[in-house]
Amino acid sequence: MATIEKLEKSQVQIALEASREEFVAALKKSYNKNKKRFQVPGFRKGKVPYDLVVKYYGEGILYEDAIDEIVNPAYIAAVKENDLKVVSRPELDVKEIGENGLKYVLTVTVKPEVKLGKYEGVEVPYSEREVTDETVDAEIERMRKRNSTLENIEDRAAQDGDTVVIDYEGFKDGVAFEGGKGESYSLKLGSKSFIPGFEDQIIGHNIGEEFTIAVKFPEEYHSEELKGADATFNVKIHNIKAEILPELDDEFVKDVSEFDTLDELKADIKKNQKEAAEKDAKNMFINETLRVIAENTEVEIPDAMVDSEVENMAQEQASRMSQQGIELDTYLQYIGQNMDQFKQSLRPMAEIRVKNNLVIEAVSKELKMEATAEEYDKEVEAMAKAYNMDKADIAKALGEDNPYIKENIISRKTVEYLADKAVKTEPKAEEDKAEEKPAKKTAAKKTTTKKAADKSEDAPKKTTKKAAAEKSEDAPKKTTKKSTKKAADKEEA
Repeated sequence: MATIEKLEKSQVQIALEASREEFVAALKKSYNKNKKRFQVPGFRKGKVPYDLVVKYYGEGILYEDAIDEIVNPAYIAAVKENDLKVVSRPELDVKEIGENGLKYVLTVTVKPEVKLGKYEGVEVPYSEREVTDETVDAEIERMRKRNSTLENIEDRAAQDGDTVVIDYEGFKDGVAFEGGKGESYSLKLGSKSFIPGFEDQIIGHNIGEEFTIAVKFPEEYHSEELKGADATFNVKIHNIKAEILPELDDEFVKDVSEFDTLDELKADIKKNQKEAAEKDAKNMFINETLRVIAENTEVEIPDAMVDSEVENMAQEQASRMSQQGIELDTYLQYIGQNMDQFKQSLRPMAEIRVKNNLVIEAVSKELKMEATAEEYDKEVEAMAKAYNMDKADIAKALGEDNPYIKENIISRKTVEYLADKAVKTEPKAEEDKAEEKPAKKTAAKKTTTKKAADKSEDAPKKTTKKAAAEKSEDAPKKTTKKSTKKAADKEEA
């Protein structure tokens, strides 16, 4: 029988014990698991009797696996019996072991108590960026630039917007520095690809010219050696190319879209921009609604929950960058951060995410939100489509009535409910906004197919002292005793 004691900062201690008989049974299981390791003179390897192993090596040689054998199932049972919402890895403190059996304490962090304030009818500013003929024309201009061609220029100097092919080499205090040399490098002037001042000083020079430019590296430059440093670059221009935009006519429209006339293209761009503006405004309104409700809520967020969310965010970032062919470590090296600094920078947003999710969960329970069978089926169907899988296959992988799919549905319904109940107000004047910190984008947690499928298993994973356990059912860790549419979607506000 577990004894539960609540501690500060959402921590709980679970005191448990096993009799000597139970402990001996666990020792014998540990012996059977490890008997091939034991060697005693006169016996073949793996054939040494239990009593002789204990006599020769001492009982302690069997403790590690015996403790796992007892603690793992007892911990899982205690968590379920006491309905503990564990959010951290359990820490094991063995109080007594040996002739009197096993007495131990597990310390875990649980979800904190959430005291909701006002969450219905909160006032939230709503604004939607304006779609005009100017925003449509700007998108068409971007389309022209994406479809531009480059034409060799020989009768004039380089201008802003030209693409030049150059050799360059950088020097600090007269000494060439690492990474400061390039040959036949294509650089678009005005692109701000290089440090401030570099591209501007190429303008006005002609093909074949060799010249020196002076620059100052930014204080926040990724290389410690070059931060804030004065430097010079020797530059030679090999080629100058001008950007030639296509004529804006019906032929251009036919080439870049499914439409026949410019008017049709403009109408489609305007429609897509309006849809994107409405979507962005809705998302911003939802995020701001959650922020206001979270401010009305009292909750002490455990560090363990923030730590876990930071890890999730770091993994998300690494995954996004990997899809672009960039390793996170390489990116961090470029911006002059190590992994600890990067994770520390994620903590403010992680705290917001955690608090929002706690608020959403508390509201959903108060409103008795449920996921219907129809909603569940639609969610599975949407996931199958998103992952290009057969619906039956994904349903099988997720298991029947996957709790994490239901949780995702309930979370989304709760967010939609809160936004629907919020009162839209006029945004504050720009001068008032400047005095406030901008609301950071947050969202209800998402469920991926693999994550949901993995978590749907009833049996918890067995954990040794080397394994990292993150779920409430993990084994404790031992311690010592103490298209145009796409273009429109990218339209900036």
